[in-house]
Amino acid sequence: MWVMRQAGRYLPEYHEAKGSRDFFECCRDPEVASTLTLQPIERYAGLIDAAIIFSDILVIPQAMGMVVEMVDKKGPHFPQPLDTPADDQYRQVLERETHVADELDYVYKAITLTRNKLAGRVPLIGFCGAPWTLFCYMVEGGGTKLFARSKTWIYKYPEETKKLLLKLADICVEHLALQVKAGAQLVMVFDSWAGELGPSAFRDFSEPYLAHIAEKLPQKLQSLGLDRVPMTVFPKGAWHALDAACSLGFDVVGMDWLQDPAEAVRIRGDRPVVFQGNADPGVLYGTKEGITKAVEEMVKGFWVGNKGWIANLGHGITPGVDPENLKHFFQEIHRLTKQ
Repeated sequence: MWVMRQAGRYLPEYHEAKGSRDFFECCRDPEVASTLTLQPIERYAGLIDAAIIFSDILVIPQAMGMVVEMVDKKGPHFPQPLDTPADDQYRQVLERETHVADELDYVYKAITLTRNKLAGRVPLIGFCGAPWTLFCYMVEGGGTKLFARSKTWIYKYPEETKKLLLKLADICVEHLALQVKAGAQLVMVFDSWAGELGPSAFRDFSEPYLAHIAEKLPQKLQSLGLDRVPMTVFPKGAWHALDAACSLGFDVVGMDWLQDPAEAVRIRGDRPVVFQGNADPGVLYGTKEGITKAVEEMVKGFWVGNKGWIANLGHGITPGVDPENLKHFFQEIHRLTKQ
């Protein structure tokens, strides 16, 4: 078990280590990123089974030449989002050669440093954002509720959208491979905005590019003389795509709290896919009894047969959560899976 955003702002030690630094400053400082990655491993020693490198999905657009700022209490902001395919910036982003090894060297240094500090205690996860999710941020300019610009692109400029999605997918492969080379032992692809696509749009604008990553990453690793590592995909909100996600070529499929565990197991059938998830992060605001109930439902649904299960939340830890409630979440999973 581990949880998304486990190295984050709900921890008092996070704020102490972060100090007055900007979020992306922390990402770009390997020593700070490593310290933040290790904080939950040390706080929840013996309860948590993986570390995930402290970084962000939007380092890829930054590597492609786009400016991304982290605005306090608002989130990521692109001062100049992509407007239309006729825009010079679209052409520049599409045609510019992205030297991931140079642009994102700080991520790989943080991974190597963290892997050394972990000294085998738990494995280290590397990650990237999925092409569709990165695309949404690049055209919306930040978070959004309407996705009006993203929908304009896919329905007005579908071919131009697909060109950019493919470029993003290739950069994701490169970035993940270099994370493995640096020391990451598993990788995860976060499609945080997958739920904004209906079934047919998901098949056109997300699924092919996730499958591209699943196919090309092992090939890239082999070309670098590296072994294949377990790969996880997390198509948040795309409950209708669970069946497809189980056949994309990933070893693990993460799911949010909108999916019923037992129904998910039924949909998976006999395919050799491990599930990850999926408690509502909001349960950590509640009582310990409520947390226990949520864990019981997950264990009853997921902990069947011999396929394994990665216990997790259905999305990242939200601000203001009591770290002791997360500890109870971990303890209850241990207790109920050992019975």
